[in-house]
Amino acid sequence: MNKFSEKDWKLFRSKIAVWQEAYMEKLNKEYIELLSGEGNASDKFWALEKRIRGDKKDCGVQCDMRRSNQFYIMMSLLNEGAITLEDLDDFSEDLKDTMIHFFERK
Repeated sequence: MNKFSEKDWKLFRSKIAVWQEAYMEKLNKEYIELLSGEGNASDKFWALEKRIRGDKKDCGVQCDMRRSNQFYIMMSLLNEGAITLEDLDDFSEDLKDTMIHFFERK
């Protein structure tokens, strides 16, 4: 995919941990809600285990940080709701235009 600028790559690397931390905080709140709900403890336990098994594959939790994956990671973060298009405000117009183009196509 597009090779974004060195400046965009450095900015992305500086923001990814913050984005992931915020995304995992959101997930933790959802887990608490799941565990606090009505029902059997065992049902909630297994629902949580299934949910975590899926969530840990999200880029908002962990990702393969290679520059060649930057586009795919950022697209995944957008699709997962870990970031919004507004989170891209500090990036270059080229990167923003590319992300908007592909994000709005889905």
